[in-house]
Amino acid sequence: MPKNTATPTTAPVVFESEFIAGLTHIWQEAIVFNTVLGLKISSITPERVVAHIAMRPELVGHYSFNRIHGGVISAGLDAMGGLAVMAAIGARHMDEPPAQRLHRFVKLGTIDLRIDYLRPGIGESFELRAEVMRLGSRVASTRMEFLGADGKLLSTGAGAYIVS
Repeated sequence: MPKNTATPTTAPVVFESEFIAGLTHIWQEAIVFNTVLGLKISSITPERVVAHIAMRPELVGHYSFNRIHGGVISAGLDAMGGLAVMAAIGARHMDEPPAQRLHRFVKLGTIDLRIDYLRPGIGESFELRAEVMRLGSRVASTRMEFLGADGKLLSTGAGAYIVS
């Protein structure tokens, strides 16, 4: 009789509303610079985080074209990389209560960041996405995207974050 070699499937990780609310509060309010930028979370899953930012006069980098400042793009993508790492850490420790997992982010910090500006950031709103490529015990690597309202890719980023 042949041996069953099928790999057991694991249920996908689904975050509790308490964890989502706590992470949203930390990222959108406690990290005050994200509030200054106007970053708002759209969705959080263990695999990917999505946020958006509305264009406003304070974010203009080139007055003639009403382009968003490159520093806003860079800071936004850096923040998204950090959020993706937070989600990945939260997913890794689902055996802990939500409040305990939310305290795991205190040592999180950027150690390397690369941004590629592909097209000018012109528009009324933008979408930012990020995912963790690898979550190690000390360092996490991420990939990020900055898109126009039409879905066109405007900038990409790659980041490394210290997690312990």
